Amino acid sequence: MHSITRSLSRAFTRSAYWSNVQLTTVAARFYPAFYRCPRQEQRYRNLVQRYRRKLRASYNKFSTIPDNTVVQGRFHSYIEDGGIIYRCLRGPGESKPEKVLSVEWLKGGEGEEEEEEEEGERSLQRVRLSPGESLLAATVKAPHQEEARCIVVRLTDMKTPHHPLLILDNVFSFEWASDNTLFYSRQEGLKCRSVYRLDLTEAGARNTLVYEEHDPEFFVEVGRSGDGQLLTLNSTSKSSSEVRVICSSAPDHAPALVQPRQPGLVYYTEHSRGELYILANTGPNQEFQLLKAPLSSPSMRSWLPVYTPSAGWAVKDMELLQDHCVFTLRHPSGRLHLQTVPLKDPTRVSSLELPLWACGLESQRASQTDTQSFRFLLFSPVCPPSAYLYTPSPLQILTEQGPPPERPHHSCQTTRLEAPSKDGTMVPITLLHRPPLADLGSAPMLVHVYGAYGMDLNMAFSPDKRLLLDRGWALAYCHVRGGGERGLGWHRAGRLERKQRGVEDLAACLQRLHDLGVSTPDRTALTARSAGAVLVGALCNQQPQLLRAITVQAPFLDVLGTMQDPSLPLTVEERGEWGDPLTSPQHRDNIASYCPCCNITPQHYPSMLITAYQGDSRVPVSGVEKYVARLRTAVDTHSSLGMLKPETRVILDLQPGRDHFGPEDFELSLCESARQMAFLHMELGLDKTADHKKRRG
Repeated sequence: MHSITRSLSRAFTRSAYWSNVQLTTVAARFYPAFYRCPRQEQRYRNLVQRYRRKLRASYNKFSTIPDNTVVQGRFHSYIEDGGIIYRCLRGPGESKPEKVLSVEWLKGGEGEEEEEEEEGERSLQRVRLSPGESLLAATVKAPHQEEARCIVVRLTDMKTPHHPLLILDNVFSFEWASDNTLFYSRQEGLKCRSVYRLDLTEAGARNTLVYEEHDPEFFVEVGRSGDGQLLTLNSTSKSSSEVRVICSSAPDHAPALVQPRQPGLVYYTEHSRGELYILANTGPNQEFQLLKAPLSSPSMRSWLPVYTPSAGWAVKDMELLQDHCVFTLRHPSGRLHLQTVPLKDPTRVSSLELPLWACGLESQRASQTDTQSFRFLLFSPVCPPSAYLYTPSPLQILTEQGPPPERPHHSCQTTRLEAPSKDGTMVPITLLHRPPLADLGSAPMLVHVYGAYGMDLNMAFSPDKRLLLDRGWALAYCHVRGGGERGLGWHRAGRLERKQRGVEDLAACLQRLHDLGVSTPDRTALTARSAGAVLVGALCNQQPQLLRAITVQAPFLDVLGTMQDPSLPLTVEERGEWGDPLTSPQHRDNIASYCPCCNITPQHYPSMLITAYQGDSRVPVSGVEKYVARLRTAVDTHSSLGMLKPETRVILDLQPGRDHFGPEDFELSLCESARQMAFLHMELGLDKTADHKKRRG
């Protein structure tokens, strides 16, 4: 199962382009308040340039970190570099890399404009190797495009000049059943409803519709069991799922339904030696447990329990090896563990605690020849990914240098805390810092939050975060209800009519950090992306005194307006998360009670840098503009009362393009991060602190 969390948090949830104009023009468009003070304007320009240089140096420093772009075949290793896939012979000695695929083969393709080369580069999304290593398929996405195109290349004769065998449009997920049969799901906008089988024959290519989903709340994705024996067609909604399987040896057979969908039932499947292993939320409190059933009789009435995690432990991932099942679990404290379940004797569970600094784990796709070990990456927002090998028998975890260190090589400290929320629930916090906890009283702090869709807060390594850490910032990650850090129940406790709990959790985390002497409200900033902005915007309406500044990207701020418009791409699919205000007055009143756009009032707000993208199909820019207009009116009304408070700046950084996750082009991304850091630097008064220290020195 290559990764349950990836299925749970698939791409299509509400989960930038920067032109090379003069900075004076930028300030005129986005920072009109700065013109009242030319010195401030010049300081901001200088800060942007300084942070661009420092960010570039940080990215260069970590440019050689390992990634997950290597595909291991039976005979070759496949490596991606700069949009080109190369292969090298496996085994001892060195072999000359051979170029097998390039994203440039799509240049000038259908739907792509001539100027795109100036706006960013095409990027590889997925790579899949056929079982006999005779064909390779890869999806490529162009800048500002939601849909990807799939390139199929033949690998058997690499001596002749190489070209694609064929190109498929609008492909999201795909897997090989055999060397001549590819299954793929077709993407239409933000929806995947259909699965096709592509048969490659001597007479040519033939496409056949295999499955079509008719429920608009469900999304279809193609998967493959770890042993390669089954193809899976996974239909998932926000609250339930359904799986169909196809034997790789009989790809022309109709998909077989494992268990019909039913409200609240979520399950995923793996396969080993003629048996299905099912990860389903049928455990105590509707949490995940492992079950099994004969492939010949896969429905729920045949499911037999194999392993149930201890109460409070959250399943993050599962990897099925030849003789063992390896679970990635998160302890209630937040620490990651690996637990190994022998398939022949599931009672002999062994557990291994991962290093304290490890905030995330990403499994690496196993090679076709290695079925006894588990390869993965460990990382944190400030620690670059490190590669590990885990073997259940004997039980050990190794790096290239031996056992993993308990602490990373730099002096970062990882402190795990809890905050009591309004109803008494303890909310976990991960705090990353260099100085001891007792010395963080004057440190600037950047707080991160998400709290939606059952997704864990993003803890991936970021050179941006490492730069802030190196400059003395404390980085806090608040794992509030609505996310998935403490299991499926943690999500249920913060969705629909319980969404306000996430806001209360966030406020409790900020208060707890300040009570412990970590930073102060006037040195605290809050950041979020997409749906995470719901909690940020709600907190600013309810308790704005807890922080000084916020930055949000592609923010979801008009929840009520969006959920009342079923013509938008994600409204119907996301009713399970937010509710349906069109049919339920209770849902409407509940959304209106916390929706950031509905509760703006004249008061002192934190300064805000709001980055949005004009063509964003997940978060309509009209809702962002409505929020900004209302907020500016409220800020102006409050300012007219003559209250002596720090000036509130509400800045809308509206960018062209169709991005939602930020610009893919490195230079554009660098500029966006530099603008955000410069904004926080000024709003938190860090330049004043630096000037004061210089005068004292």
